[in-house]
Order: sequence, then structure tokens, then C-alpha cells
Amino acid sequence: MDQTLESINGLWSQGQSMLLEYAPKIALAVIVAVIGNWLIKRINRALTRNVQRRAQDETLAKFLTDLINVVLRAILIISVIEILGVKTTSFVAILGAAGLAVGFALQGSLANFAGGVLLLLFKPFKVGDLIEADGNTGHVQAINIFVTTILTPENKMVIMPNGPLAGGTITNLTEKGNLRVDLVIGIGYDADIKQARKILMEVMLNDPNVLKEPAPSVNVLELADSSVNLAVRPYATVDRYWDVYFGVQEAAKEALDQAGIEIPFPQRVVHSPV
Repeated sequence: MDQTLESINGLWSQGQSMLLEYAPKIALAVIVAVIGNWLIKRINRALTRNVQRRAQDETLAKFLTDLINVVLRAILIISVIEILGVKTTSFVAILGAAGLAVGFALQGSLANFAGGVLLLLFKPFKVGDLIEADGNTGHVQAINIFVTTILTPENKMVIMPNGPLAGGTITNLTEKGNLRVDLVIGIGYDADIKQARKILMEVMLNDPNVLKEPAPSVNVLELADSSVNLAVRPYATVDRYWDVYFGVQEAAKEALDQAGIEIPFPQRVVHSPV
């Protein structure tokens, strides 16, 4: 009985000693956790307002605020653990090793993630732009962290990883507001070049889809085997590019036919054996 009482008293004394030793640390950890959580919420609200005001892209704004929130909470958790007397050096080392292993396993995904951040930060294009990239041409439908989606003229939805996209060549066809339509129309060697140029200029100037500025032009491109090839260069808005591309060629053929100017075509002479 005496030994049991002594054991209980010993445990009670030990518990009191531990309570006196750890109570201030626990209290301080709780205070730091509460105040830190309150500060993080205030910082997040302020950063969210600031980032949303400066970043025009909603996806980028959300990504930046979420990233900052995760970093601040990770710092708070490590600080609280340190206050409780737990050595965080090994803990951080384990997290670092785990992060390295995950990084090797997800190299492609991380490259796409980094590419998405670069695209959202530097904005080589925006939603709605017509771009050429990675062998595809289409209007940008969405720019996400990992992939970018475009809609091609054939109405095909193409999903492109952001890693190769950000590291490759991107042609933004919408950026300048208009595009030059490159056409080549051949006339016969016996045709009057000045007359053909005048007719083709009238065709382009009479087309409502052809821009007056920059002005269209007609120039001799090359002296080919069977024709004099003229470089016909109208300008069009991005939305009217194909209207001008097809419309000018059709109108040019009709106008040249009416003027009696022949558009040569390849001919093959076959000799029958004697």
C-alpha cells in the first residue's frame, strides 16, 4: 500500500514538473497559433485585393494568393512546433527529401506548372487571341496552370501542355489587330502587267472586308516557267482573314477573265509514237 502511494505521489510530482515545464510553451504556442492565424487572414485579404487589382488574369490572381497562403501557413506550423520544443531540422529535411522525390516523379507536370506560371505572368497571348504554337493554329479558349486550350478553324479542341508551349515559339496573330493575306496570282507573259495590277487593286479596294490601311499592294513576285506571278497582298482583320483569302481570289479570277487576261495553267504535250 505504501509503495502504491509512493508511486502515485511520484507520478503526480512528475506530472506537476512536466506541467510547469511545458505549460508556458503550450500557452505560447497556442497564442502564436491564434495570432498567426489572424495575421495570415488579414494578410491574405490585403494581398488578394492588391493582386486582383494588379493582375488582370483571374487564374493568376487566385494562384498567387493560394501560393502565398500555403507558404505563410507552413511557416506558422513550423514556428509552433519549434516553440513546443520539437526540433524541426529533421522534419524540414524529411520534407525536403520527399519534395525532391516527388519532383523527380513529376518532372513533366512541374514543367507544365512552371510553363503555366510564365504564360500567366508574361502574357504572350490572352483568351480569345488567335495563335500559332506547337504546330497548331487556333483561338485561345482557356489558359490554366498546366494546359492551354485552343479551338482550331476546323472546330477541333486542342489541349496543349504549358511546358513545351512556354518553351517554344508562339506567334500571336491577333496582337497587331490585322493580318496580311498572301496571295499569288499568275498571268500570261503576253499580258499587260500594269493593267493586271490595276484590275487586282480595284478588286481589293472594292472588297468591304479588305482594310484600306495598311493599303493593299500588287507586285511582280517571280517570272515562273509559264506565268508572271503577282504577289497580291490585302490586309484583313483576324475575323475576316478567310473571307478575304477566298473572296479576293474568286473576284480576281472573274475580273481577269472579263478583261481577257489569261491565268496560265500547266500544260503537258503528249507525242504519239510514229
